[in-house]
Parts: sequence; structure tokens; C-alpha cells
Amino acid sequence: MTVFWITLCSTFMIALLARFVAKPTLTGHLFVEPNKVLVFIVITVMVLVSGLRNGIGDTYFYMYSYRTTVFSLENILFKADFGFNLIQYVLQYISMDPQLLIFVVALVTNVLILLVLLKYSRFFELSIFLYITSGQYLVSMNGIRQFLAGALLFAATKYIFDGNWKKYMVIVLIASTIHQSALILIPIYFIVRQKAWTTQTYLLLTLAVLFVFGYGQFSQAFFSVIKDTKYSEYENLETHGANFLRVIVTAAPLIIAYFGREKLRRIFPKSDYIVNMCLINVVVMLISTQQWIFARFSIYFGLYILILIPWIIELFVPKDRKLVYYAILVCYCIYYYYESVISLNIRYTSNFFKL
Repeated sequence: MTVFWITLCSTFMIALLARFVAKPTLTGHLFVEPNKVLVFIVITVMVLVSGLRNGIGDTYFYMYSYRTTVFSLENILFKADFGFNLIQYVLQYISMDPQLLIFVVALVTNVLILLVLLKYSRFFELSIFLYITSGQYLVSMNGIRQFLAGALLFAATKYIFDGNWKKYMVIVLIASTIHQSALILIPIYFIVRQKAWTTQTYLLLTLAVLFVFGYGQFSQAFFSVIKDTKYSEYENLETHGANFLRVIVTAAPLIIAYFGREKLRRIFPKSDYIVNMCLINVVVMLISTQQWIFARFSIYFGLYILILIPWIIELFVPKDRKLVYYAILVCYCIYYYYESVISLNIRYTSNFFKL
């Protein structure tokens, strides 16, 4: 964990400095443009730490597959998840070293995510801090194919804001060639393009609660739908649900956003779409308390909380904002320690870092 703690501290401090030496923009009085050189350093650090690892989650298996499989156009085109195999096919022309695959995926994933946060977050350094302490930076190293698809979809946030469904659907289809589950974002687009905290909101929450209490019946229906896909094997996994603490951590910002919903719309007019994405994430996490595999869908929605949390600070009166800011840092740092050290006991391994 030493590497992760160093990464957390260094990127947060550099990103904070980037905001202190920022210049205001014409977008609005709440927006500033962080120093580009310092932002570049933050992105570089996070890409290097992620891209130069050789362990964590399923990283080993991706590296093993890359090393032992020779990808060819005949074997990969138009088959399931052929987009990711096409990436490997191209990379193997450069090198058979699997570290290249890990680095390139880490580069694309983190650059896309951090650039979106840079554009839409109220406090860029806080979003960086949350990206790491919420565990999403770690998840990007475990299930890298799905997180790459999630990063592509996150980069398409602009099309949600603009209501450009055609371009958004193109990105969804591209992402689905990397991980088929990305297709779930097709109906989600039309759901989140509604005003937040309407009847739809309470209906989603009600359905989630019903799913939890009637998990046995609903799960049978769900797995019958995917029985002919490669994901059907998840039905036979003997696993417990996700920790309910994750539901609480995910839901807490939304509670604050609800009470300040009118002010949030004034200072961030597109906030309803972000809130709706975060709401769906709560629904997913609530369902995942029955079976952890559902939490994998959180990859597509959890990133939006990194935009929402920095904005909800502005919902408080000016004299309380610093306290709220510091409280977020402390609470998420404790949560990060619990999840990564106590619960998961994460060990970072690399041929390049020996800390």
C-alpha cells in the first residue's frame, strides 16, 4: 500500500497547487482552469503507477493471456468483445511484453477519466482524492477491460449534457466491443436525461428495495435472461453480497444533493444528469448487497460521484464549506484505509517500484 499512499498524497497536493495557481474561465464564476503543467504531472503519476504494475486483481491473467495468445484478425473480428482483442492484436506488433498492454490500457483509462473530471469538477484535486479513496482507481486495475469501456462512456458525458443521443450511442457501441455489458447504457441514456427527484427517482429506489427483498425470484429471472451468454457462470458463484457500507458511502452525497437540489441546479445547470447517474449507482450497489457481481455495473455509474461531491460543498453556507471539505477528506481517507488495508489487504507489485 505504500505506493498507493504516496500516489494519493502527491497527486492531491499537486492538483491542489494546480488550482491555487489557476486562472478563472469565462464558463462561470465557480469555474477555474487549473495549471496545465501541474495537471499533466498528476495524470503522469497516476498513469505510471497503474501502468507499471504486474499484480492486483486479474492483472496477472490479462498479462498471461497476452503473453501466451497470438491474436490474429481471423480469430478476433466480430466475435464477442473483439474490440479489446483488436487492441491486443495491434500491440503485439509492437511488443509481446504484456506490460505494454497494461500500460496502454492504464494510459487511456486514466487520461479519459481525469480529463472529464478536469472539465466538470468544482474542485479538481478533491475529485482526484475521491477517485483514489473511493476505490475506483484500484478497481481500474481489476477488471481492466470493463473499466476501459466505462472510461470511454464517461468521456461521452458531454453528449449526455448536450442531448446528442446519436453520438452517445456510437460511443456505447464502441465500448460494447470492449465489454458487452456497456450496452446497458443505451436505455440508461434516456432515463438520466430526465429531471432528478421526480416520480422516476422514487420508482427506481422502490424497485431496488423490492429486488433486495425478493432477490431469490428476481435473480432467477435475471440469470435466465443471460443464460446463453458467457456471463451465465456468475449464477453458480457462491459469494456474499457487497458490503452495505458501500451503499451508505454511495448514498450519502445524494442525500445532501436532495436537500440542496434547487441551489445545485442554479450553480450547476446540468447537475440533474449527474444526480441521476449517481442515483442509479446507489440502486446498483443496493442490489449488489445480495450478489457482488451486480456491483460490476457500478463501473459505469460510480465515476459520476467524483463530479457530484465537489459540487455539493457549494450547497453549504460559505463559513461551513471548509469544514465540509475537510470532513470529506477525513471520512474518505478512513473509508479507504478500511477497504484497502483492513478488508482487502491490497499489495501493490511492480518490476519498477520496490517500496
